[in-house]
Amino acid sequence: MRILPAFALRATAGEPGSIVGVGTRAIMMWRFQRSGSMISHVRVAVAQINVTVGDLQGNVRKIVDFAGRAANAGADVLVTTELALSGYPPEDLLLRRSFYEACDAALMGLAAELAPFRDLHVLVGHPLAREGQRFNAASLLRQGMVLGTYRKHDLPNYDVFDEQRYFTPDNRPFVFEVHGARFGVNICEDTWYSYAPECARAAGAQVLLVPNASPFHLGKQAARLQVTRQHVSGHGLALVYANQVGGQDELVFDGASFALDAQGELAALAPQFEEDLLLIDFDQGVPRGPICPERTPIEAQVYAALTLGVRDYVGKNGFPGGIVGLSGGIDSALTLAVACDALGADKVRAVMMPSQFTAEMSWLDARQLAHNLNVAYEELSIQPGFEAVLSALAKPLRGAVWDTTEENIQARIRGLLLMALSNKSGSIVLTTGNKSEMAVGYCTLYGDMAGGFAVIKDLLKTLVYSVARYRNTLSPVIPERILTRAPSAELRANQTDQDSLPPYETLDAIIHLYMEQGASIEEILESGLPETEVRRVVGMIQASEYKRRQAPVGIRITHRAFGRDWRYPITNRFRERAANFDSAPAQDSRIAALAGRGP
Repeated sequence: MRILPAFALRATAGEPGSIVGVGTRAIMMWRFQRSGSMISHVRVAVAQINVTVGDLQGNVRKIVDFAGRAANAGADVLVTTELALSGYPPEDLLLRRSFYEACDAALMGLAAELAPFRDLHVLVGHPLAREGQRFNAASLLRQGMVLGTYRKHDLPNYDVFDEQRYFTPDNRPFVFEVHGARFGVNICEDTWYSYAPECARAAGAQVLLVPNASPFHLGKQAARLQVTRQHVSGHGLALVYANQVGGQDELVFDGASFALDAQGELAALAPQFEEDLLLIDFDQGVPRGPICPERTPIEAQVYAALTLGVRDYVGKNGFPGGIVGLSGGIDSALTLAVACDALGADKVRAVMMPSQFTAEMSWLDARQLAHNLNVAYEELSIQPGFEAVLSALAKPLRGAVWDTTEENIQARIRGLLLMALSNKSGSIVLTTGNKSEMAVGYCTLYGDMAGGFAVIKDLLKTLVYSVARYRNTLSPVIPERILTRAPSAELRANQTDQDSLPPYETLDAIIHLYMEQGASIEEILESGLPETEVRRVVGMIQASEYKRRQAPVGIRITHRAFGRDWRYPITNRFRERAANFDSAPAQDSRIAALAGRGP
């Protein structure tokens, strides 16, 4: 594929206005930039789309569909999301030459399909390989041609991002003109720093178009607005921010695309967690468009992210449905509610697997939950299998006292039953473990960890309760007793979680500070949390890495989840130490925050 740079004004750092390309139009643009002009009316559309990694033809069809809708709405410019053509993140597909060749062919095919929309300029994100280098790029398409290409400058390499593994940075701005308005292009991370917006401004841009694939976590939208106001509005540029929506493995993209005027005031806002064509009118350089109310409270955002994540993971991977093992407890109740809301109750199967230790109220509440959700429900006792396993182990375990061995056998029989149902039906097992359990290893390998997708893996137990209560405000499907009874694994008589763990309020506060916020033991103790529990919990977190590595992938809700952004060694003898604190001052302000402010 040959990139045609006509209509493109490019400049390198320190050389604003350097022209790459030929033709009268490029020279006219340079003269226009030098003399200035009045912006007339321009309509910009944002394609907030749910793309699938690697589905090039499907993504092309979606872009063409949104381009048709934009053209019918009178748009002059359509902005798609970051790497919209390939889907984001493609990960190590970006190391394969054949992937770039397929993306090049898809881009040319897309340009041809967009040709009938003669007056529409379409900015498309795509990977690009040229002369031995790879780029995160966005190209401008019109009338069947590629008019110019911008290559991302700032490549994130933290949290869930590792773009420096794949791409080369580029420092040349790209500016084009439509009806007197001069549009610059940045890509996602570029706007978290000042360099790329400054270069676009120096090259003559008045409005910055920014394709993004910015994944959701609690507090993320506020961070986006803060940094774009600082680095884009701060240079007197208006902004159009086009964000991806949808689930991709553990990541959920929430959309919430927006526009800011040159003073940083919100001028348009698309909805969260759903596709949308956002139309923004620029009159004399001032943008205006619809502003969709944000989802509140945070539990509403979490629940929407969970349902979208489940729907896309199951749907995009071709599973016919989901299977959830019920216990009569809060974790499986929330997981089942999410699954039914995401997939439809007709595609979900609920299975209760009681034992001799299952309380009657657990049976009753599980049945009531399934009835409330109108989901297929069945009961499979694990007692015969448990007795058979104990009989088989009677000789080698003769004289051994009852301990976690027998408890784990029960969990593994349940996992075996669920996986057998999954194998026969093709439906995926949705596991029910929460972040508190994953953190300290309060879970069983090949037991309750057995499955294909961990729905609430990034929700601390206290957040599980609050999200479940939020779900009941939509319709009261989770029985009240599930919300109020003491949590128990029911693997031995009269068992509760607090036989093995601190109270969840204490446990979650420690996990939040140590794991999510990266606080030291000293800093955690300064918050007033009990030293004995702090040291015990930190030790459990450090000792449980081998379990977490074998857990299924799950939806990321916070800025630091057990997944792509938690990379500790399994074999590890380092143990963090802290000075002795005879009396730690009571400071609980650090504990209150639900999530950090990470980009």
